[in-house]
Amino acid sequence: MQKYICATSLLALALCLSAVARAETVLVIPFFNESKSSNLNWIGESIAESTREALASEGLLLLEREDRLEAYRRLGLRPTAALTNASVLKVGEALDATHVVYGSYQVTGETRRSLRITARILHRTRLKRGPEYAEIGALEDLAALQTRLAWQTLQFLAPKTAPSEQEFLAARPPARVDAIESYVRGLLASTAEQKHRLFTQAARLDERFSEPCHELGRIYWQRKEYRLAAGWFARVQRSDSHYLESQFYLGLCRYHTGDFASSEICFRTVAISVPLNEVFNNLGAVLSRRGSPAALENFRKALEGDSADPDYHFNLGYALWRAGQFDAAVESLRAALERNPEDAEAMTFLGRALKREASRTGDPRLEGRERLKTNYEETAYRQLKAELERKNK
Repeated sequence: MQKYICATSLLALALCLSAVARAETVLVIPFFNESKSSNLNWIGESIAESTREALASEGLLLLEREDRLEAYRRLGLRPTAALTNASVLKVGEALDATHVVYGSYQVTGETRRSLRITARILHRTRLKRGPEYAEIGALEDLAALQTRLAWQTLQFLAPKTAPSEQEFLAARPPARVDAIESYVRGLLASTAEQKHRLFTQAARLDERFSEPCHELGRIYWQRKEYRLAAGWFARVQRSDSHYLESQFYLGLCRYHTGDFASSEICFRTVAISVPLNEVFNNLGAVLSRRGSPAALENFRKALEGDSADPDYHFNLGYALWRAGQFDAAVESLRAALERNPEDAEAMTFLGRALKREASRTGDPRLEGRERLKTNYEETAYRQLKAELERKNK
C-alpha cells in the first residue's frame, strides 16, 4: 500500500540522507541598485521576486523570500546592501543553497529611462561563479526584461528541461510596471494596512497580475473573512507558483462558507500534484460533509502518512462512527486519546461508539465535527521528493 507521509516527517527523514542525495536549491537575492536614486530600490526586490517566481513555476526548488529575510537578519545585512562575494557566499551557506542568483541594475535617463540588469550565478558547493549575463531596455518594459533574465537563468540552471524562450515568454504575459511597483512596495511595507492598500492597488492596475491576488487572499484568510479571501485566491492563475497553495486555501474558504462541492474540487486539484496529508485530510472532511463514503479512504491516507497526529485518528474515528462501524471507531478514537488525553470531544464520541449509539441527522452537536488542517507544506514536500529521487538514482 502506498504511504502518504506528512511533509514535516519527510523533512526530518531527509536530514538523514547523505549529502550526495541532497536536492539542489536556488536562492535569489535582491539585485543591488547602482543608480543614484534610492527611490528605485524596489526594482532590486522585483527582479529577485520575478526570477524566483518564474524558476519555481518551472519546477526548480527555490528558497522562499521569508527564508532569505531571516538569513539577512541573522547575518546583520541590510536588504538593499550591495553584497561582496564573501557576503553572497555567507547568505548561501546560511540557507544551504546550491546556487545563488545575484546581480545589480542601473537606471539612466530622465524622461525615457533605460534599465540595465546584470546577473551572475554562484555555484556555492563548488565555489564557482558562472558567466555574467544581462538584459537592457526601457524601464517601462521591466516585466519583459525580468522574464527574459529569468529565462537566461533557467538556461544556466536547467538547460535540458528549459522551454524555448518563446514558450517561456508566452506563458508569462508582462504586467504593467506601475502594478509591479505597487506589489513590490507592498512586500516591503512594514504594516498590514500598507500591504493591503498596495496589493489592492496592484491588482486593480493590472487584473492579469496574479501575485498580489495571492497576497490579498492570505490577508483576508488571516482575518477569517472567507468570502473575500476566496474571491482573491480564485484569481490566482495556473502559471503562478502559488497556484496550488491558493487552491488549498480556496478549498478551506469554500468549506467555511458551506460551498462543499467547490471545496472538493479545490482539494482534488491540489492532491493530484501535492499529495500531502493535510490535503487528504481536508478532502476527507469535505467528502464527509457531503455524505460520501470516500471520506474514509482519504482520512486513512492522511493517517497512513502521519500516525502521530491525533486529529487524523479523530477524523477517521468520527467518520467510522457516523458510518455505524462502531468497533473500528472505538479503536481510532482511543488512538486519538492516547495521543491527546485531554481531547474531550474524542472522549464523547468514544463513549457513543462504545454504547453503539448511532448518529442522528440534524443534531448540531454530532454533525460537522471533522477537523481541518490549515498548514500547507508544498515546498518541504517538493524538496524531499527531489532528494529521495536523487537518492534512488
